[in-house]
Amino acid sequence: MPLDLFIQGITASPPTRVEGTAVFLTSAPNSVPHALLHNLKHNKVLHERVVLLTLVTRDIPYGAGRRALRNHAAGLRVLPGRRRLRLQGRPGRAGAARRSAAAAASSFDMMETSFFVSRETLIATVAPGMALWRERLFVSMSKNATKASDFFRIPSNRVVELGTQVEL
Repeated sequence: MPLDLFIQGITASPPTRVEGTAVFLTSAPNSVPHALLHNLKHNKVLHERVVLLTLVTRDIPYGAGRRALRNHAAGLRVLPGRRRLRLQGRPGRAGAARRSAAAAASSFDMMETSFFVSRETLIATVAPGMALWRERLFVSMSKNATKASDFFRIPSNRVVELGTQVEL
């Protein structure tokens, strides 16, 4: 779902807000993370601070120092007094990225922050397309992939995983 369409939807029908910060890891910078949609659908609440974190990889060994992490802070137009923060990181110059992230994060308490991660469980099927043995191999390789929360070293007691099952 496009982010602008989502904001229009919550403008028309504002959800209940709860204290704290919710960080949603997402690979699509202009779309609403699946974990955010699932959380809103099932819990019917939105945190007072919502951070959408996107890490964009590049095919070069080092990123530009000052531009290693772009910090876009803007007032959430639809809910007065609330704000949305989007961080887009480019790996390479980790020191600059960490300093920028720390400056952005200084406005909230880590113990009041929840990290929401989308998790897809792949299921091999006999449907037309890829051969079943290839689907099973792909599912097996997918299970061996490092979880985002482990990769980013997010404390396990701060992570909420919301997932879906995807048939191949």
